[in-house]
Amino acid sequence: MSTLLEVSGVSVTFDGFRAINNLSFQIGEAEMRAIIGPNGAGKTTFMDIVTGKTRPDEGRVLWGEKSVSLIHMSEAQIARAGVGRKFQRPTVFEDQNVFDNLMMALKKARSPLSVLFYRPVAEDEAKVRALADEIGLSDQLSRKSGELSHGQKQWLEIGMLLAQDPRLLLVDEPAAGMTHEEREHTTSILVEAAKTRAVVVVEHDMEFVRRLNCKVTVLHEGSVLAEGSLDHVTANQQVIDVYLGR
Repeated sequence: MSTLLEVSGVSVTFDGFRAINNLSFQIGEAEMRAIIGPNGAGKTTFMDIVTGKTRPDEGRVLWGEKSVSLIHMSEAQIARAGVGRKFQRPTVFEDQNVFDNLMMALKKARSPLSVLFYRPVAEDEAKVRALADEIGLSDQLSRKSGELSHGQKQWLEIGMLLAQDPRLLLVDEPAAGMTHEEREHTTSILVEAAKTRAVVVVEHDMEFVRRLNCKVTVLHEGSVLAEGSLDHVTANQQVIDVYLGR
């Protein structure tokens, strides 16, 4: 499997606190990866660096077949290059219905003129319906997004990111606040998405991570402490000491 994202020797310090410390790891093209670790391990900072929100003090972040550096690109350029990020709290347009939320998110030319004169075509509508099917909201298309349950809003936001057709999807604690059934459905959405793109999930819920059935990276004090299957990393004495034993 070819490498989509390579983080190499990355460090970043905030006010004397080293949040990321010589971090190195790789994500493959169509791969599911879970990132776990105690609070303050650097999980969010890692996502901030990859999406251009935070600039590292040193190290490289290389992207795609041509190993393009993401470090000197803006957040918007990185998003256009194919990196999508879902934050913990869902952000959807609550006054718009589900259909319109997905339609607005479709990957399109974004110049002021093209937005002004945009008219949906049959192909766009078909894409929206396929996305709604993928995230399990086909029967909610005409419903205002603000009326959806917490879990449904999370699925809609994942759908809006998938509408951008990203090559890498970064998802922050998708299982938080969900019912058991919603968590199971979220697992299905992410596992399906990872068949055609890289999906990186930052999560605290070990049962959810187990369901993803993927390689796990454990971060501690800003660097990789252990990597492998969930059973492999949870049997690691250092991981037990710094994270699981708490």
